[in-house]
Amino acid sequence: MTLPPTANATGHPSAVGAPTVARAPAADDRPSVRLSDKEAGKGGTITVTGSGWRPKALLTLLICGQNMIGGTNACANGDGRAVPTDSHGTFRRSLPVAEPPEPCPCVVHVATVTGAAADADAAFAVAGHPVAPLPEERSGGRLTALAPPRLTGSSGLLNWFGAPPRRTLTVTVGNLGPTAARNPVFQVGTSHGVFAPEWEEQQWRGTVPAGRKAEITLPVELAAGAHGDYLVSLKYGGKILAEQPWGVGRPWGVTLFWVLLCLVVPTAVFRIGMAVVERVRPARTAPARPRAAAHGDGKFPIRRGTKYGRKYRRKDHRTPAPRGGPDRSAALPWFAPDTAPSTTTSTERPTSKGSA
Repeated sequence: MTLPPTANATGHPSAVGAPTVARAPAADDRPSVRLSDKEAGKGGTITVTGSGWRPKALLTLLICGQNMIGGTNACANGDGRAVPTDSHGTFRRSLPVAEPPEPCPCVVHVATVTGAAADADAAFAVAGHPVAPLPEERSGGRLTALAPPRLTGSSGLLNWFGAPPRRTLTVTVGNLGPTAARNPVFQVGTSHGVFAPEWEEQQWRGTVPAGRKAEITLPVELAAGAHGDYLVSLKYGGKILAEQPWGVGRPWGVTLFWVLLCLVVPTAVFRIGMAVVERVRPARTAPARPRAAAHGDGKFPIRRGTKYGRKYRRKDHRTPAPRGGPDRSAALPWFAPDTAPSTTTSTERPTSKGSA
């Protein structure tokens, strides 16, 4: 069986077995990759050459399965090689043949590591490796993120007391496939720290025509009481489209509640205990106070005085006179009836001169 001739880099036909050239389907100034063999088995070696690359750039060479639809996860990363380009943007490097984790059709993928992104693929067959048809796209389109995502929304009073934080993830996607993507199903994941993201499928109601772009919005919600640094990821068709960090504040209302609870509960228990003790312990009888003696009229003598700038009346605790009236004879005990001074002698006044 005779196979038709293939075209080399100059466009002239070449015989079967000659080096296979794979060029990007864009303009002629795009980088190109050439392989020394189009098929080889595991353990063999092929030579990869390229031209049209940026001078002094670092490139990686990988053998990938399924035409690298799932990204570098479908490549034999452990057996890849790195090569720098010369001042003319060309390179030459030997690459060991390894079996990729996904079935063929396979390609040799060359991409830049630093600087502006550029890549090119060359078809290659790994002898003895399984071959399977390419997976079909569920929505009929191939979406990619065209702009950085953003989270919209804010926290409220309930979030301050531990309610689940909620945001809206907004991202602009473009359809690079040949058909429209109708009601695509995305996977939204949230991860905290070193933990793996927890994915949740969400369907966006709408259509992204082929070659067009659209802005999609998907709700994102965390668990109650969540706080710290989170990462929101958006995945479509097994490929991560966008990632956006999310810093969630601490619910200080919950902390304030526990602080008040630790203060109020012990105080309430103490007051209840003191009330129980007051009711249980026996009553104590106060000692009788001595009553002050009263005057003959039954009233206590009162004296007026001042204290702290105010007038008040104080009681006179002197012994009152006995009932029945005061004893006038006892008022002057030092005078006897015989020794009392005479009234006439004591009250006479001397006559003045010339008086009769």
